[in-house]
Amino acid sequence: MKWNKITIDTTVEATDMISYELNEMGIEGIEVEDHVPLTEEERKKMYVDLLPDEIAPNDGTAKISCYIEPDKDIEALSIQIRDMLNDIGNYMDIGAGTLTFGETADKDWINNWKQFFKPFRLDDTIIIKPTWETLSEQKDGDIVVEIDPGTAFGTGSHETTRLCISQIKKYLKKGDALLDLGCGSGILSIIALKLGAGQVAGTDIDPNAIIATNENLMVNHIPEGEMLAYEGNLLEDEELCQKVGEGKYDIVVANILADVIIPLSSIARRFMKKGGYFITSGIINTKENEVKQAMLSNGFEIVDVVTMGEWVSIVAI
Repeated sequence: MKWNKITIDTTVEATDMISYELNEMGIEGIEVEDHVPLTEEERKKMYVDLLPDEIAPNDGTAKISCYIEPDKDIEALSIQIRDMLNDIGNYMDIGAGTLTFGETADKDWINNWKQFFKPFRLDDTIIIKPTWETLSEQKDGDIVVEIDPGTAFGTGSHETTRLCISQIKKYLKKGDALLDLGCGSGILSIIALKLGAGQVAGTDIDPNAIIATNENLMVNHIPEGEMLAYEGNLLEDEELCQKVGEGKYDIVVANILADVIIPLSSIARRFMKKGGYFITSGIINTKENEVKQAMLSNGFEIVDVVTMGEWVSIVAI
């Protein structure tokens, strides 16, 4: 079924008011595009850094798109929207205020990305399979990890995750205890368990990540109790630190942000056994030296550095 799409060219300043008025008109599925930089809190929750060429300058403009059922009178609705824009324009800068029209073939926008997430071989022995896909080829000895990331970060396809997984394979020994900081969809923890980890704990500040992790544990038939997932921030919550447990992990892994790994390096060792490995990824190469310096300042010895594209994984002991 084709849905009609109306896009309004406006300003960042006017997006809240226009979105409110569209909602009052009974229009659902409103999408806002702008170039406003992410806040520090948003960046932490996303657990992802942006490369400079991925950040467009904030010129104050924005686009608001809304999706209209095909049985609605699009011409009458567009007149209503123009009248609304004229009213708002009397007391606020709405920019160009122009309307453009298009179509979309599917109203299920939140799930459209799934058509691009197919099973793929991560390396010689690990296959990542979306829960809604069928696996056509599999070798003896393959480790198949089923993932539905939901709204949490982590399908295994990004360079940072690939780096982290390769380092877990390199340093994990059978029976090791592992702590996954910023567990996202739980993909690193699940792979660690399938590789022979004895006990895994994960933390994430996003409640959706904890939901996704627990669902993916069930999908992968991980026995109850082999992984415990905690919501919260170890940098701010001493009670959470006590729950996670001190001095009990052979490996602590953090596939997050350089700006989060730096402060984490000051507390990571309290959770580690002597001689344990701190495996980090998600580090843009321009921040490699900052992360190294933080680790060294906090008593770590750097034992391995690997790169993929513009991303760096640092392992310390």
